[in-house]
Amino acid sequence: MKAWAYDEYGDAGVLKLDEAVSVPPVGEDQVLVRVAAAALNPVDSKRRMGKFKATDSPLPTVPGYDMAGIVVKVGGQVKNLKEGDEVYGHISEKVLEGPKQYGSLAEYTAVEEKLVAVKPKNIDFAQAAGLPLAIETAHEGLERAGFSAGKSILVLGGAGGVGSLVIQLAKQVFGASKVAATASTPKLELLKSLGADVAIDYTKENFEELPEKYDVVFDAVGQGDKAVKVVKEGGSVVVLTGAVAPPGFRFVVTSDGSVLTKLNPYLESGKVKPIVDPKGPFPFSQVVEAFSYLETGRATGKVVISPIP
Repeated sequence: MKAWAYDEYGDAGVLKLDEAVSVPPVGEDQVLVRVAAAALNPVDSKRRMGKFKATDSPLPTVPGYDMAGIVVKVGGQVKNLKEGDEVYGHISEKVLEGPKQYGSLAEYTAVEEKLVAVKPKNIDFAQAAGLPLAIETAHEGLERAGFSAGKSILVLGGAGGVGSLVIQLAKQVFGASKVAATASTPKLELLKSLGADVAIDYTKENFEELPEKYDVVFDAVGQGDKAVKVVKEGGSVVVLTGAVAPPGFRFVVTSDGSVLTKLNPYLESGKVKPIVDPKGPFPFSQVVEAFSYLETGRATGKVVISPIP
């Protein structure tokens, strides 16, 4: 099969398109998916740079955690999925500990049934591929922070892959009383369209100097030192990257298809919308360019690769 792979750690230049990669074997509890679309995440870049090589799978690596596609084969212990099902998911249960050697930037990927869900009918493969890791991170972070109806939240990086979903989940699923979010000037309207009550332009004001305090601050950009200044007494600060100061905490998402299944009705009703960066989807031939774009930190929503191959 065709797949993007690297046999050494480094920048995006180590990625090579290989046309003769073996299709991964399918475990008893796994399905083989013909990948229609995949999405890139910052953790893909960190992994490729060797930031967690002590716990990584062996090289060479076919990168990619997120995918959407069609089941073409099922293992003997698979209970609920069948050939022909359209599915999406994040294929490595633990992102940093032994992620799969054969990821989603390939024509086929093998993944445990419990890590995927049936794709919502109203969204296409490209939109679906951009959801799993980001929406699971948003959901798990809100749950770990004890977020619930009537609470307020500030999202740092509200136009990004995770942040755009934190805004929507906080409002539509968890029942937030107030959602504030930061972004640059051209993205403020997007924040409002996603459900933010307050859109803060970080190029013009410093959020930590504003009077408002929040029950939860969800930091998707690495400003934990400032985030702790705007959280209420007894509140929580969810930190995805960078330094952590109390009451901040950091976590690494665990892939779980049941979370996707639980959130599917919100996607199918249109209450929660996937955001694909308008520069994309990038074709399969432009994975290196897509990574270079992701690594600018300026993407809106998700950087998606589609169609594959």
